[in-house]
Amino acid sequence: QMRLVESGGGLVQPGGSLRLSCTASGFTFNTAAMTWFRQTPGRLRELVAAITETVDTTNYMDAVRGRFTISRDNDQNTVDPEMNSLKREATAVYYCSVLFLSSRYWGQGTQFNVFS
Repeated sequence: QMRLVESGGGLVQPGGSLRLSCTASGFTFNTAAMTWFRQTPGRLRELVAAITETVDTTNYMDAVRGRFTISRDNDQNTVDPEMNSLKREATAVYYCSVLFLSSRYWGQGTQFNVFS
């Protein structure tokens, strides 16, 4: 059974840092690219960061490039975005996701708020 479990949400002040984590199970983790999306009320989910299965390529949305770093541990089946210099507009529910065998799977999401 495919399962993605996010953790690490909470409250952080502008300019602060936060690290989220996603633990995956139910598929061969090191054969799948992993992604993080975020969503705010009334808006579509948007891709925040992605990392290939072999860890050789990462990609970021323009709004976070240079401040977010995505990494993965293929032994622990985890994929973590490290988020620095956070801005208020980063407030959202963040979702871990994988496209596997032509189906997209989502975690339950983790919320964090950037506020002062």
